[in-house]
Amino acid sequence: EFMQASWDIEEVQAKGIQRLASFVKDKSAFPYLLTCIEVITLAMKTHIDSLDLQVEGCILLLEILSQALEQGVMMALDESVASCLLHTVRKHSENEEFLSMLCTLLMMVSASEVAAENLRKVGIIPDLLLILRRFLRNDKICFSCCAVLWSLAVSENNADQAVLASALPVTSAVLQEHLQNGVVAESACSALWALALQGCLTDSDYEPTAALLLDALRMNPERAVLVKNGCLALASLVRLSETAALAILLDSKGSGIELIKDEYHLHLNEPGVAEALCLLMNEMVQYDEVMLDMRSQKTEELLCEIKLQFPFS
Repeated sequence: EFMQASWDIEEVQAKGIQRLASFVKDKSAFPYLLTCIEVITLAMKTHIDSLDLQVEGCILLLEILSQALEQGVMMALDESVASCLLHTVRKHSENEEFLSMLCTLLMMVSASEVAAENLRKVGIIPDLLLILRRFLRNDKICFSCCAVLWSLAVSENNADQAVLASALPVTSAVLQEHLQNGVVAESACSALWALALQGCLTDSDYEPTAALLLDALRMNPERAVLVKNGCLALASLVRLSETAALAILLDSKGSGIELIKDEYHLHLNEPGVAEALCLLMNEMVQYDEVMLDMRSQKTEELLCEIKLQFPFS
């Protein structure tokens, strides 16, 4: 009430945020802090030029949302909160340090389907792409933005086909830049998978995207989630085009089938990986020429092995 009575006075908003922050460590205060999110974001929007207030507000929101995630509380933030956050992103789009924190916040917010939908509605995708282009080398920003992109792109009622299509080159550039950083590569692979699911690729994209995903698998073989999502992304590409299937078989750095075998043996006890690999192979055998090549590389032996390993799946 104190904050709402004096929106226009920056000092009141700053003191209010500081006072709310003092309750963060008190677990019993958590349900009440959840009701303050709109007040905090509105204070940030009203005093958009005050970087100190933006930072303190962002830190407080991160604390609240972290606790919410820990307790399994899904924050379905409404469109007005999404709009406030977008306002802050646009005003401080060149402040790398603050953006790093803000993108982490957006990633946490987008974990909720409703909140992700609201971020999409207010038009945040072009801003995320701009940030990625500007700070391509910042691993923390790239990780968060790709995670947000994934959440926004997998939305079933997606009307942003043209906007999402423009995300492909940027997301590919992130994966290329951070191939050796497993955490970022995993996030970028997930985003590419979502873009493939939405049919955001053209004929000229299939081969280079497949080759890039194979590189990610080769560089990070031990990361089960990356392998799974990378294979699901490849499966989506193969479903759309035989070119992608041939790119996997004829990759200049080695046979994609041999890579699939290696990945399976590395993750023998991971049903999710095995399932993704089977889905990929299932898409590949839809093409006669590809199937003949897979037979010659003894893929049937691998399939029998998987069937024995997971007889009840």
